[in-house]
Amino acid sequence: MSLDIAGITLTYPDGGSRLTALDQVTLQVPKGTLTAVIGPSGSGKSSLLAVAATLVTPDTGTVTIDGTPTEALSRGELAGLRRRRIGIVFQQPNLLPALTAAEQLQVMARIDGRRPRTARNRAMDLLDAVGLADQAARRPHQLSGGQRQRVNIARALMNDPTVLLVDEPTSALDHERGAAVIDLIARLTRHRSTATVLVTHDHAHLTAADRIAEIHDGRLRPPATPDQPR
Repeated sequence: MSLDIAGITLTYPDGGSRLTALDQVTLQVPKGTLTAVIGPSGSGKSSLLAVAATLVTPDTGTVTIDGTPTEALSRGELAGLRRRRIGIVFQQPNLLPALTAAEQLQVMARIDGRRPRTARNRAMDLLDAVGLADQAARRPHQLSGGQRQRVNIARALMNDPTVLLVDEPTSALDHERGAAVIDLIARLTRHRSTATVLVTHDHAHLTAADRIAEIHDGRLRPPATPDQPR
């Protein structure tokens, strides 16, 4: 099990009381599988991703990444865990305007201390995997929205994570490009054996997921396969 979230409760201050963002949430995501999390705005999807990414510390519960419990880790240890085991695909690619597609990926490896040649080879392999090997020298303004999102996905995989967290990757794309991005994420999940959590509002592409979990008011229903009633 690469991602194991157990009994998570997360609250935020709200005037004189506290607002519950996640209420006893449990989710297990095995390697090589894609779990889609759906729910209305404000239901807790973003909070769930933030906790899974170890960016937010829950009030109660545990998060285990690839067999490593995270609750006792220091800030530095959590940062190292995120660099090496967690890939995050943000809703907006947020690519650096001055860097080429290959350089966007190489930056991630340099932060982790990899040699430039090793980083370059890894970047080119990943760009080839997302169908952009011929666009490696182009900068963000020279790429389409779908191509920028593919670079975003490749960047998240640069340090070979075991857990991949994806936040609304199709929000700025039309249906055809959105479907291509979701299919790419599903293919890479299986090929690279990542435990992938996809947060989405778009129900049109849910058939690509192995399991679907609905969240409402911070409570997560047990995941079901796409053909099961939810």
